[in-house]
Amino acid sequence: MGKLFIANLKMMVRNRQALFWMLMFPLMFTVIFGFFFGQNNNQPQTVAVVQQSKTEIAQQLVNSLKDSGNFTIQTEDTLSAIKEKIQKGKASSGLVIPEGFGENTSTANNTVLLVSDPANSQLNAVLAGYVNTYLTQVNYQVQQAKPIFTASEEKISSKPSGYFDFVLAGLIGMALMNASIQGVSISMSKYREDKILKRMVVTPVRSWKFVVADVLSRLVLNVVQISLILALGIYGFNAHFNGNFVVIYALALLGAILFQLIGFAIAAVSKTTQAAEGMATAVTVPMMFLAGVFFPIDLLPKWLGSIVQFLPLAPLLRMIRTTAIEAVSPLADPKNILIVIVWVIVLGIFVISRFRLSEDPSLAGQTNHV
Repeated sequence: MGKLFIANLKMMVRNRQALFWMLMFPLMFTVIFGFFFGQNNNQPQTVAVVQQSKTEIAQQLVNSLKDSGNFTIQTEDTLSAIKEKIQKGKASSGLVIPEGFGENTSTANNTVLLVSDPANSQLNAVLAGYVNTYLTQVNYQVQQAKPIFTASEEKISSKPSGYFDFVLAGLIGMALMNASIQGVSISMSKYREDKILKRMVVTPVRSWKFVVADVLSRLVLNVVQISLILALGIYGFNAHFNGNFVVIYALALLGAILFQLIGFAIAAVSKTTQAAEGMATAVTVPMMFLAGVFFPIDLLPKWLGSIVQFLPLAPLLRMIRTTAIEAVSPLADPKNILIVIVWVIVLGIFVISRFRLSEDPSLAGQTNHV
């Protein structure tokens, strides 16, 4: 079986075009999400400011925005200039501090104007929250009052994490799923069409050895896949992975075996390579979006979330994320590992009973099953 393993591995490596896209596809997603949400992308938000008041409170508001490190201030003369900056993409939002703002008189205009583009709602919320917090503090100081009701925050985890960390774990699962399901289903269907599997039946080599060698060779490439994604995410975009990497790799390989079984199941029921390609796509694409690769399943409607949480990819991603981001053992919630094991058993039974190396009835008496 060792020679079969080496032969399969060499065959995959020599197919350089397929190997390139198997590795590059998830890396492209990693780079795209890294540029948008990685830690290296925390650039200050540009705010165009019209400062018409000379009071100390008005000046402190502008200075506090500068000192926060979250905003870059551009001084403008008019409201129309702010709108033009936002429309041209040179500023994300604007702030107009009217004349007399900060004066403790009945005629003073003490209302600042926030100018925003609805397309930048997330950035606008940051500025609005900061300005409202500052003005609330100033109101208390001017009125010499103390807040009666306050809120405190307690974080359930001290581990730093962000959206990119969430997505990076999802991209690992997506890469394993696509490479395993697409790779196995299409290659096995192609082998059957080219009569390669039929020839294997009449050789002294046991059929199960050929299949195991193919599975192991793909696991080696899966390890390379995972390593490249982790290296790019952690060292290229400062992702925070705090868990045990041995456990992360073990979970990933368990998932790879599960997805390879799905690939064998598709190959077992598809008559042609084209049919296998279509079925593999029909399985991977919905699972990629519904199982929580890019966003939490909790955001889905409750009835749908209660269903998709049992998809093969969903529990795997939950275990990878809790291990990698929160440094929690995957056994802390045994339901996830149980779902994966059940899928492996069910698919394994199906593949053993349905997958044949050849459809030729004349070979029925020989070692035709896996």
